[in-house]
Amino acid sequence: MMHPKNISIADYTYILPNEKIAAFPLQQRDESKLLIYKNGSIEQDIYKNIASYLPEKSLLIFNDTKVIPARVLFKKPTGGIIEIFCLEPYETVNEYNSIMQKKERVRWKCLIGGAAKWKEGNLEKELIINNEKTIIKVSLIEKLADAYVAEFSWQPAHFSFAEIIQFAGETPLPPYIKRKADDNDKERYQTIYAKFDGSVAAPTAGLHFTDDIFSSLSIKNITTDYVTLHVGAGTFKPVKATTMEGHEMHTEWIDVNSDTIQNILNNLQNNIVATGTTSLRTIESLYWLGVKTIINPAIESDDLVIHQWDVYDELLNKIKYASTEALSSLLQWMQKNKYQQLITKTQILIAPGYQFKVAKALITNFHQPNSTLLLLVAAAINDDWKKIYIYALENDFRFLSYGDGSLLFIAPQ
Repeated sequence: MMHPKNISIADYTYILPNEKIAAFPLQQRDESKLLIYKNGSIEQDIYKNIASYLPEKSLLIFNDTKVIPARVLFKKPTGGIIEIFCLEPYETVNEYNSIMQKKERVRWKCLIGGAAKWKEGNLEKELIINNEKTIIKVSLIEKLADAYVAEFSWQPAHFSFAEIIQFAGETPLPPYIKRKADDNDKERYQTIYAKFDGSVAAPTAGLHFTDDIFSSLSIKNITTDYVTLHVGAGTFKPVKATTMEGHEMHTEWIDVNSDTIQNILNNLQNNIVATGTTSLRTIESLYWLGVKTIINPAIESDDLVIHQWDVYDELLNKIKYASTEALSSLLQWMQKNKYQQLITKTQILIAPGYQFKVAKALITNFHQPNSTLLLLVAAAINDDWKKIYIYALENDFRFLSYGDGSLLFIAPQ
């Protein structure tokens, strides 16, 4: 099997006409089309009926991250607009939510539209929050290779950054949706179970789920659980290098409690279904984190992370540990170190050649050409990714974040 470093992204592209990209969500979430792929065959339905295609006793894993209004507009004294897109906290933190609860000031890694026109000084924005006049200031701290560091400060200082961004920001629609966000997007570019602030892009596979779907899952004895992966703007980053060796995978925060890991461990003999690529990347990362605790039981929490090529490393693959061994070891490491929550970073790259350890199926939307997400789909169903994308294009499926989706049963490996 070819090492993923040698994969040519040119082999993972297709023509996506602009008219196939969904600019708006459907009126009803669960009326979106659903493509079902299993054992090489394809059929279609709508999301409302997804439970009928899932085996009884399946465990569905959802990502309960919440999209923050990450796009903040400031007006210069001269009248020009500076757009600041918050990507991720710049400060070192061992708990993501603590950044969202910070008061008075905070530093974020940002993209800045019109940065060349912002030479120096603070930009200000005045808002009314809970009947209080609030002044928000932003200043440039540092220019990075691919972004900027900006410091936000505000008065009154008793508001949290989560409150500030909620009132000051706009919904960060993906760059391929060529329109301004409206009030409807505040609700629809968010899953109904979103809980923890932190994402700048929605875990879009979950956008189709409704209370009615959750009821139908329960009737069929299908259970659910939640992990948290805060989605960064890197999810839209195209692969520009000729081969994957030249592409740096984006890093994202994951937050999973020990009860959820135990639940996954208890259900390994059943069908574990990842709702979205972020959920999939999270639960597969758990396996490799567990392997690291087997190899080094004394590993420090700062070192318990997943780097881009870790899962293809000879040392980690020298012994083929069972999923039960890896997850049990991870739980033992957490108990030993008195952690109820596992909070760390993953840069896992799932590409053809990857052997799935936890997930048996994936619920996901249709992804952009030349993307790492398309590589992930290809890892799950091999070259049949071409067949399902051609089918979707020819059968009027809507693509990308507000589009339709699929239920893909991972090919036997």
